[in-house]
Amino acid sequence: MGMKIGFIFGTRPEIIKLSSIIRHCIKKQIPFFTIHTGQHYSRGMSSSFLEELQLPEPDYNLNIRSKAPFRQGDHTGRMMIKLEEILLREMPSVALVQGDTNSVLAGALAVSKISTTRSFTGFNIKLGHVEAGLRSYDRAMPEEINRVMADHLSDYLFAPTRKAKDIASHEGIKKTKVWVTGNTIVDALYHGLEVGRKNKDILSGNGLKKDSYILLTLHRQENVDNRKRLDEILNAVKKIARKHKMPVVFPIHPRTVRKLKMFGIDPKSYLHVIEPCPFLDFLQLEANARLVLTDSGGVQEESCVLRVPCVTLRDSTERPETVESGANIIAGARSREIADSAEMMLNRKRDWRNPFGDGTAGKRIIEILVKQH
Repeated sequence: MGMKIGFIFGTRPEIIKLSSIIRHCIKKQIPFFTIHTGQHYSRGMSSSFLEELQLPEPDYNLNIRSKAPFRQGDHTGRMMIKLEEILLREMPSVALVQGDTNSVLAGALAVSKISTTRSFTGFNIKLGHVEAGLRSYDRAMPEEINRVMADHLSDYLFAPTRKAKDIASHEGIKKTKVWVTGNTIVDALYHGLEVGRKNKDILSGNGLKKDSYILLTLHRQENVDNRKRLDEILNAVKKIARKHKMPVVFPIHPRTVRKLKMFGIDPKSYLHVIEPCPFLDFLQLEANARLVLTDSGGVQEESCVLRVPCVTLRDSTERPETVESGANIIAGARSREIADSAEMMLNRKRDWRNPFGDGTAGKRIIEILVKQH
């Protein structure tokens, strides 16, 4: 049998970061199928990204949503059951997961459990983890648990940088399982910038000019589910906007909408709140911003590649290369530290080196899989 790849994803970053690998499968006529768990279920957060990235609709859409932030096991378990059924039906030679979400953990566990039966069933699906070796060393983050487990269950670890490979190796993972490929986000950004030139200009539609506004993204549960942290962050953003007389554009995540409503917070008096953006529109907002404030791991990488200064609204990062390059600073969630960090990054030169590769990571991953198969 020839190689057949199963792609498992459920969120915006996963779709974006797997897109170049899927396009190479199409180009090389390698059989594949895609499973969307439904972890992000609004059209603005998933389906439109597939259209913009020139990808086919998922072969399977599970529509499995989280019942509550503290029901991690329930969410992951329900995905595992459905994923196992599909994997046993499709029987790919390799399944690929990307990143650190519950979809990643569910996919990794489902594949690994199937393969433990190979001595008497012959079932042997290999597992590949794209963006392997990342660590925040903060076990309070569900994402940290997910990526650690995915790495240790995987047969193929595709590390974005040498640092990420070293982390995996130091944890006892065999070096022969780990390849440094660069980060597929660079592939996606280069593709998006090329395609986006033909699209409408989201800046003019929102009355914005290049380098004259701040971009904010905020969605992680440790921030938006915690009233104190959320208040501290929003107070800092208000101070930064007023001091520098720049609008703060806030494409608001569905989770954040719910929490703001629950807490009775209305930030529209000092934030330019917009609906979640399609990928190409968001890319324009990122590329033309004067500063990015974010708690997203992917946005830290994207802003680094685009040479837009970034302040990370978290206590740690699994993307230390962004900090080491000078593109990013970790500010935590205290108002004063965020404001001071923003001041520092607004004055920083945009001359750092992109540590994430040349935009051919997807091609490298496919070449490695073909050679290994």
